[in-house]
Amino acid sequence: MKQLFENFNIEKGFELILEYGIPLLKAILIYIIGRWLIKRLVKVAGKFMKLRAYDVTLEKFLLNLISWSLWILLIVTIVGTLGIQTTSFAAIIAAAGLAIGLALQGSLSNFAGGVLLLLFKPFKVGDTIEAQGITGTIKEIDILQTKVVTFSRKLAIIPNGPLLNGNIINFNAEGILRCETMIGVSYDADIPKVLETLRKLCTDHPLVLEEPAPIVEVTENAGSSINIIVRPYTLTADVWTVNFYLQKNFKPALDAIGVEIPYPHQVEIHKEG
Repeated sequence: MKQLFENFNIEKGFELILEYGIPLLKAILIYIIGRWLIKRLVKVAGKFMKLRAYDVTLEKFLLNLISWSLWILLIVTIVGTLGIQTTSFAAIIAAAGLAIGLALQGSLSNFAGGVLLLLFKPFKVGDTIEAQGITGTIKEIDILQTKVVTFSRKLAIIPNGPLLNGNIINFNAEGILRCETMIGVSYDADIPKVLETLRKLCTDHPLVLEEPAPIVEVTENAGSSINIIVRPYTLTADVWTVNFYLQKNFKPALDAIGVEIPYPHQVEIHKEG
């Protein structure tokens, strides 16, 4: 009787080992290998992002996203190895994800916009842009919003979703900008001499670029003046210096050659009687 009991316990023990021990051993093995693979993959991804000079904020976010995604996959695999049905588990995760997505629809749009802005870099911190009716210098790019300092030193916070979906003008992208001014001169003026004087005014300034060359041309024969467009090119950082220089020196340069800049006249009529 004792022998039968011992045989029974041994047989039961083997059955339990086969039923629970081997899956448990597999799960432990999968966990050890999976954890090592996750660390390796995250490390490789980090090196790749550093080589591609990803933004620090974007790099940190993507590495966390990769890590959490791989850990979820590993946990689901381990649970399945232990014989637990993962169908309902996956359904719960999907339902929770859908609910969160609907609740945070606007924020997710800004979040996705932030990721794409950091990934494709249409602008960087320090660039001057025009977007969403705001013109200013980029102060900070976050995952959800971008901070812009306007020329009047106001801080504008633009959500990344609308920012990415709208038109963006980057004044720093090409490295150079064009100043543009319209000057009206009298119909009595010697136009070739005026063009030469205005062109020399541009080229004499050391911050005006030789290439592209300044454009100085007659653009319109208006009612009381001949209008001349003046368009010199300069580096982005120097555009206001060149603009102020031109505005300050247009009249003295034309006065020196005896050319009048027309101004509005009023005629006053007196009725006699």
